[in-house]
This record gives sequence, structure tokens and C-alpha cells, in this order.
Amino acid sequence: MKAIILAGGKGTRLRPITDYVPKPLIPINNTPIIEWQIKYLKRFGVKEVIICTGYKTEMIENYLNMKNLGVKISFSIENSPLGTGGAIKKASKLIKEKSFFVINGDVITNIDLKKLSKINNSIAAIEVRTKFGILDINKNKIKNFKEKKEISDVWMNAGLYHLDKDMIKDLPVKGDIEKTTFPNYAKKEKLSTVIFRNVKWYSIDSFKDMEEASLDVNKIIK
Repeated sequence: MKAIILAGGKGTRLRPITDYVPKPLIPINNTPIIEWQIKYLKRFGVKEVIICTGYKTEMIENYLNMKNLGVKISFSIENSPLGTGGAIKKASKLIKEKSFFVINGDVITNIDLKKLSKINNSIAAIEVRTKFGILDINKNKIKNFKEKKEISDVWMNAGLYHLDKDMIKDLPVKGDIEKTTFPNYAKKEKLSTVIFRNVKWYSIDSFKDMEEASLDVNKIIK
């Protein structure tokens, strides 16, 4: 299997760090996000990783060229932002296999890729988690306070996909797959989901996300 890592964004929510370092190289426990991702993909048998980059590409290339992570690494470089759909379409020129994985460049997780790989054109889904504390109230009195409770049977896109190469022709040259191809496929019932409960999942969008992920990442990815 091959995997595409969507790592071309500027990571503006993590400024001023990302003014100097691209988001994929932000360290979580002294290891960059992208290195954690490659280790995760390798654990599930991925032999080649294609990294979609556009912002501070040379820094990412230089870092990975110094490492030996045990997988073949290729780059698909965007001269201007293509969106997630356009990035996948461009990178797909390097893929000959019938299907492949895609992962957003800021996701750290332990989702089972073997389970996801059983269904083509599928999106990994996890239960929505609140960003705020949940209050258990009885007659205006607070009985309990729960941090980041998972909401049962309400599902969110985990930013991890298993796509059939036949989908490539339907991707936009420029635009986000989540706003173009996915909605069209959903209407035609050509898109599936694989549900994951009780998994570890972090999307590194804030300094708080970095802090929380750092407490777990060594247990998630070994």
C-alpha cells in the first residue's frame, strides 16, 4: 500500500511557530508530526509515502532526507495551493496501485488501517468529542463535570481515507475533496464509512492540542 500525507498547509492557527517551521515539522515530544505519521503508516505495512507540500517544502525534504524511516518517501510539490482534492489528484500520478490511503498532515492516531483498507472509497469516522466540559445538571445544580466527553452516535471525519484510484478522475484540479468529490459521491451512495470507537485521535490545530498529544503519542505510536 501507498499513502498520501496532505502536508501543504501553512498552519496559521499555530503562528508564530509556523512562521519559521512548517506544521509537519512541529515537534510532539521532540519528534515532528510527520515523523510520527510515517512511523504509524509503516506499522500497518505502508511501503511508500507521498507527501503533498507547498509551504516550506525544502525544510521538510531536508529533515526527512536525514532520517532513515524504512519507507520510500516521494514529494508532490504544489507551486500554489491546490486544496486537498487537487493535492491528491496531483500526487496520484505517482500511484499505480488500485487503492491508497490519505491522511491529513496534522492527525496523530492509532486507527486500525487494516480495518479501513477492507472498504474502498471509505472515510474513517470517530465519535464527536466536545471541546468543552460537559455539565451533568439536576434541578439547576451541577452534579458532575466531565472533560471532553465523546458524544455517542454522532460521527466526525477523522481525516483518514482509503480511496480507489478510479476516484482520481472525479477529483478537482483545485479544491477540497471534502467540499467537492465527497458530497457528490455521498449523493450517489458511492462513499462509505468505517466506524472506530475508543481510539486515540488528535488533530494538531492549537497549542493545547500539542500539549494533549504529547501526553499520549508515545503510547499511540511505537
